[in-house]
Amino acid sequence: MRYFNTFILIGLFLTGIRTFAQTPVNQVVPEAEMNRIYNEIKTPFKYGLVLIHEDTSNMIDCATIFRKDSIWYMTYLVFNGRGYETCLARSKNLLDWEKLGKVLPFTEEGRWDWNQAAGYPSLIDHNWGGSYNLKTYNDKYWMSYFGSNSGGYEKGLLAIGLAYTDENPAVANAWERLEKPVLQTTDSNIGDWENKKLYKSSIIWDSSEITGHPFVMYYNAVGDTSNKKNWVERIGMATSDDMIRWNRFPGNPILDHGMGLTGDAVVQKIDSVYVMFYYGAFWPEGREEAFDRFACSYDLIHWTDWTGDDLIKSSEKYDIKYAHKPCVIKWNGIVYHFYAAVNEKEQRGIAVATSKDIGKSKLNFFPVKNKLKR
Repeated sequence: MRYFNTFILIGLFLTGIRTFAQTPVNQVVPEAEMNRIYNEIKTPFKYGLVLIHEDTSNMIDCATIFRKDSIWYMTYLVFNGRGYETCLARSKNLLDWEKLGKVLPFTEEGRWDWNQAAGYPSLIDHNWGGSYNLKTYNDKYWMSYFGSNSGGYEKGLLAIGLAYTDENPAVANAWERLEKPVLQTTDSNIGDWENKKLYKSSIIWDSSEITGHPFVMYYNAVGDTSNKKNWVERIGMATSDDMIRWNRFPGNPILDHGMGLTGDAVVQKIDSVYVMFYYGAFWPEGREEAFDRFACSYDLIHWTDWTGDDLIKSSEKYDIKYAHKPCVIKWNGIVYHFYAAVNEKEQRGIAVATSKDIGKSKLNFFPVKNKLKR
C-alpha cells in the first residue's frame, strides 16, 4: 500500500494536479466500530409513504433533506416520461410534506441538459445529528445534478452539472446553471468504468481538507456494455478547490461490487468515522432486488463495506419491488431513513423508516390510471 500511495502522489504531481493528502495509518474500520455504527443508524420501523405524485403516470424519486429557519425541505425528482425535473417540498415534522414547485425545471431547447436535470443540494452540514443546514460558498447555494439533452428515462450521455442560487433556497425558484457540465463521459481522463453514463452526485464541504481539497464529490457511473445484464454501476469520487473545476480521484472507483448497481452515495460524519449511505441492487449473484447499505472510512478515500444486514429492503406492498436510494438523518434522538419505494405496479414515491416506532403513514399510492412510458 505504501508503494501504491507513492505512485498516486507522483502521478498527480506530474500531471499538475494538486495532490491528495497522505491517508491515516488506519485505513480499515474495525468490525467492532462497524457494529457500533450499524446500531446507531439502523431503522427497523417502517413508517410508510410520505410523498407521492397525484398523477400515476409520474414517478417521484431521490429525496435530499435539508433544514432552513427551523423548517425541513426536501428536493426530489419527478419523471413524467420526458425526463427528470427537480422539485421542492417542505415539512415541520419530517412526515407531512407540502409540495412547493420546481427548482430545476425543463429549460430551453439546445442546452446540454434541456431534457434532464436530476438535482441534489450540496454542502449540507454532514455532521450526524447536526443542523442539516445548507452552507453557502462564494455567497451562493449549490446543487449538483445529472442531465442530458435526450428525452426519455435516463437517456443520452448523462453528465454532471452544477446549479446555484444567491436567493432563498427554501423558495421554489429556478436555480441558475453553469453553461457546461463539470464531469462528462467524453472527458479525456475518463475511466472505462464510467464512460457511458454519470448519475447521482453528492458534495460535502470538508473543512479539514483530509483529501487535500475542501470539496469532495461522490458519484455513481456505468461503463460501456453491450449486455444489459452486465450493466454495472460503481461509486467514484472527485475533488475541487472552487466548486467549478473538478478532478477525478485516480484510484476510482472507490466502491465496487463487481456486478449489479452500487450508487447514490451520501456521506455523514459520526464522531471520527465518515459513513457512506448507498444503495445496492442485483448483488450478490442471484439477488433480484434493491436495498440500502453503508460503508465507513477514516479518510474519505478508503472505505470498509458493511457485511451485515441491509439497512432497508423490500417488505411492504408500497416497496415490494424496490426499497433503495437513501437519505438518512438523525433529529431529536430519532433516525429517519428516507428512501425511494417502488411497488409491484412500478409506482414510485418517497417512504421513510425510523429508529423508533412512531406509527404508520396513512398515505397510499393512487390507483393506476395511465402506464408510465419510459
